Amino acid sequence: MARKQREDPQINSSSMADIAFLLLIFFLVTTTIANDRGLSLQLPPDPDDIEKTDIQIPERNLFKIQINSADKMLVEGEPFEQGPDELRKQIKEFVLNNGRDPESSDSPKEAIVSLKTDRGTTQEKFIEVIDAIQGAYYDMYADRVGVTNERWREIASDLTDPENKRIYDKGRGKTADGLEFPMNLSIAEPTKIGG
Repeated sequence: MARKQREDPQINSSSMADIAFLLLIFFLVTTTIANDRGLSLQLPPDPDDIEKTDIQIPERNLFKIQINSADKMLVEGEPFEQGPDELRKQIKEFVLNNGRDPESSDSPKEAIVSLKTDRGTTQEKFIEVIDAIQGAYYDMYADRVGVTNERWREIASDLTDPENKRIYDKGRGKTADGLEFPMNLSIAEPTKIGG
């Protein structure tokens, strides 16, 4: 008697596409994406949106910091070899001058810290200087309301709390006319190396 050849069982593949689709949705929903915060800087308005006006700023209200492509610094035209703590101290002295020294700023509202780099300046040096500038302002804001720099940063990170918002506004000198103590930071476009 001849044996009948057995057929191989087949897998029903009609639902495979459904399973793959469900797995794709599952991984899309459950995957978290890292959110890098970066530097929080307010960008200038688009040149097309502003009027072409020539704003004259008195030289005494500018605190100039320059970094070359070798990461060497000039502060107020003089070579600067000290660290970030000394830079913070000099910025605070400049901003808080209030017209006492005729070579320094008229008031915190008028004081501008100007930063200019070369294209070869390292990111580490740029961030170190930006941190020193922001740290100096945070120190001044914290001193105005009688808290530490670390506490000021906590307050600034949660402005949904009304008490934090009140302290923050007091530290920045917020009035109906605007800020009396703004963080005036000017970051110039980098120059070419050697230029």
